[in-house]
Amino acid sequence: MSGWLERWSSARRTVLRAAAAVAVAALAATGAVAAPSATAASTLPGWLSTRGASIVTSAGTPYTIKAVAWFGMETSNCAPHGLWSLSLDEGLRAIAGMGFNTIRLPFSNECLAASSSNSINTSVNADLVALSPLKLMDTVIARAKAYGLSVILDRHRPDSAAQSELWYTGAYSEKRWIDDWKMLAQRYKNEPAVIGVDLHNEPHGPACWNCGDPARDWRAAATRGGNAVLSVNPKLLIVVEGVERQNDGSSTWWGGGLRDVGAAPVTLSVKNRVVYSPHDYPATVHQQSWFTAPDYPANLEAVWDANWGYLVRKGIAPVLLGEFGTKLETDSDKKWMSTLVAYLAKTKISYAYWSFNPNSGDTGGLVTDDWRTLQKAKLAALRPILTPVTVPTPKPTSTPTTSPKPSASASPKPTASASPKPSSSPSTSPKPSTSTSPKPTTSPKPSSSPSTSPRPTASASPKPSASTSPKPSATSLSATWVPQSAWGEGYVAELSLTAGAAVKSWSVSFEAPGTSAVTSAWGMSCRVAGTTVTCTGSDWAAALAPGQSVRVGFQAAATTAPIAPTLRVSAS
Repeated sequence: MSGWLERWSSARRTVLRAAAAVAVAALAATGAVAAPSATAASTLPGWLSTRGASIVTSAGTPYTIKAVAWFGMETSNCAPHGLWSLSLDEGLRAIAGMGFNTIRLPFSNECLAASSSNSINTSVNADLVALSPLKLMDTVIARAKAYGLSVILDRHRPDSAAQSELWYTGAYSEKRWIDDWKMLAQRYKNEPAVIGVDLHNEPHGPACWNCGDPARDWRAAATRGGNAVLSVNPKLLIVVEGVERQNDGSSTWWGGGLRDVGAAPVTLSVKNRVVYSPHDYPATVHQQSWFTAPDYPANLEAVWDANWGYLVRKGIAPVLLGEFGTKLETDSDKKWMSTLVAYLAKTKISYAYWSFNPNSGDTGGLVTDDWRTLQKAKLAALRPILTPVTVPTPKPTSTPTTSPKPSASASPKPTASASPKPSSSPSTSPKPSTSTSPKPTTSPKPSSSPSTSPRPTASASPKPSASTSPKPSATSLSATWVPQSAWGEGYVAELSLTAGAAVKSWSVSFEAPGTSAVTSAWGMSCRVAGTTVTCTGSDWAAALAPGQSVRVGFQAAATTAPIAPTLRVSAS
């Protein structure tokens, strides 16, 4: 990493800081976010509980969780995305300034056991580079707390490869899931900034609610997992998502179906701890049937009420809308967004917006690709439920006291990458297909069933494809194609480069029929000529030292994504 760090001169850092200061001042002038001042950050609520359909503080005051997801710790980076560009404090300060009071922090069990994270820019996050993902999580929580932000830990997926249908897989057992949750509950037992745990992200496919099949029954699993967490820390909120397929035969978003909770709630050993958490998205993510109804968007409230809103309307239990987001580019999406925000305002339902990150393929984020410029139209759409605040510079904060180590049964750990780089954007949701439910077993076994209806997740870096250039010799540069994600209108891919000797300049070209433009790139610049894409090293990856490895990448507009193109490498 030292090679490109040397190219980050103090003059460049000064320019970047000055530009960021100008951007903040300009944004403050627009009213999109309040300028920093000596006003204290919002006071943390401390441990929370539930009362009827409300989340309440220890004093019994109703409290609305206003969260945003900052994803990345569930991907092969094992770190919040964007730390290749901005500092952790910059990101947290921006989130707090938007008016959020909580971070939803996705992670994978694979990353909990990893020894290192990657893609962190040393010039702006020097104190984070050497940290293990667990230590990095400690730091994120401590710094979030300093900015008046609570944290909900979100077990987003077992490993960094993809979202799992069920709470376990062949490589990650239910025991591993529970053991890791107990470890985290113990680790932050004395840290009231960690207010809750989202047990498993988006159960779908064969996952069922109260069906009695131990291999698929998410209600039963959530009861086991929730009780395990509360046995260590009885003060945490237990966030339970829904399922895709409901018992009346209807289907909705992954994790979005809670229609059966009224008849079969999750009952835990500690009362007043359960918060139900559906996800909901617009037509650009997946064309659900209700988007084409003649009375759209007036029909949306009835859809939400039937699937999860009734829990609050009838005073049964609190709801936290765990994910919702949009690029806000189509008329349909704008109608969905305004109707949903009005619904949240009216019902006072808590929420977690997806996402802060701009590199979510389905929804984009609340900042643009530079990770600093605010998406003012989106923040304006959220204004009825989200008010910008002034954010002072906090004092240094110590990281939480820790104790246990994660379970030792880990999948392969992510490798450190020398270069800062965005990982993947979530791909568009899979199309419905028929799946076969696994037969009951005495202990849950993973389902091989394909998922049916849709829901995006922050996708992680898949394993490199077999399409590589020759291994490096003393005078060569090797390149490996690393597909990230693909959706209907584009894709994200990376190149893993290793220099056998000093490289002053390099380029890689490949055939990509259907690619019309490269919309952004990191570590290189790319151009499209006919069906050929040619990328040339730039910025921190322009030149490489002997033996140095870097990850560079790009996002393209395309009708189809290359699978494993032959890479033609040139280096001097």
